[in-house]
Amino acid sequence: MDFELPDEHRMLKDTVERFVAEELIPLEPAVLAREAAGGPCALSDAELGHLNARCRALGLWGLDAPEETGGANLPALALVGVNEAVGRTVVPFTFPPDSPNLHMLLATASPAQRVRYLEPYARGETISAIAISEPNAGADPAGMKTRAVLDGDHWVLNGRKIWISRVRQAAFTIVMAVTDPAKGSRGGISAFIVDQGTPGFEIAREIPIIGGNRTYEVVFENCRVPRENLLGEPGQGFAPMQLRLTVRRLQMGAWCIGMAERALAMLVDYANQRETFGEKLADRQAVQWWVADAATRIHACRLMVQHAAWKQDRGADVRTEASMIKVFATEMATDVLDHAMQAHGAMGMTKELPLQLMAQQVRAMRIYEGPSEVHRWVIARRVLRS
Repeated sequence: MDFELPDEHRMLKDTVERFVAEELIPLEPAVLAREAAGGPCALSDAELGHLNARCRALGLWGLDAPEETGGANLPALALVGVNEAVGRTVVPFTFPPDSPNLHMLLATASPAQRVRYLEPYARGETISAIAISEPNAGADPAGMKTRAVLDGDHWVLNGRKIWISRVRQAAFTIVMAVTDPAKGSRGGISAFIVDQGTPGFEIAREIPIIGGNRTYEVVFENCRVPRENLLGEPGQGFAPMQLRLTVRRLQMGAWCIGMAERALAMLVDYANQRETFGEKLADRQAVQWWVADAATRIHACRLMVQHAAWKQDRGADVRTEASMIKVFATEMATDVLDHAMQAHGAMGMTKELPLQLMAQQVRAMRIYEGPSEVHRWVIARRVLRS
């Protein structure tokens, strides 16, 4: 196994790190102030427009999009360093387009869907959302109730979806629905592309969650979707959905490394300055052990993510590794952030520092894309049956 990046990928990593340091982190005070005032953790249109323009100028666009759409088609291993750098700031910015939905479309889109949906999305011209979870189903796809029934040239969708990000801004939403209740997740779940503004597709409510984020609940009431908007084959939506989730889980692992590294750097800097009872915090064993454990677990997490990305680039199934990363990375970052906040004392509790917002964001990560308990159950089941 060789995790060494080619020169062009190392140069990209350096460029992204400079972009985060020079463009994103300076925006943190404004983002933190908005969240502290009860608003969303969000960028203004002007800020987002400036960042997108800088990305285009620097070539930081469509990093893992196909070359035929103007993307760089980067391997997963090269993207680990990119996502680590993005994780170091609470500024909510992702290099367009968002990778998980892109990979799901790449795996399933028909030639017509590639032209209408995939290519504009890969070029960063549109935003997408995905609707998977339901109010009473949670992480169990077998509990999915949203139905899609074929009626002539249309599929008719009825049901509810929840915890959806970006749906207000999305040009289209990928919707998972049951097409064969008898088969369930083993051949009975299909994916559909639903355009913004389709009759019967309504946003029921906005749901604020910790970390300054906003999600949505949507309702489908006799929502008629053209037959050609079926994504992939009927009943075969579960596997592409799992591919999408795997891509996101590897991203999350890298984000957690970035957050933990930022928190550790802040802890080290503060511990070398702050004196209590005549002694620097850096000289106290409790703080030294926090630092040692953080450095060790960050190193282990990076190796886990790099190894999974290396395997994924070779076409291997990394679902088990992705589950391990999801659990290990989020719990590692939780502990490192908690110790950094503890070391800062009262200042660590303020909304002036990014630590509290990172801690909220990583807490949410332990739920979305599958709760830690479900991932532990999945890992154990696979190991016990191996």
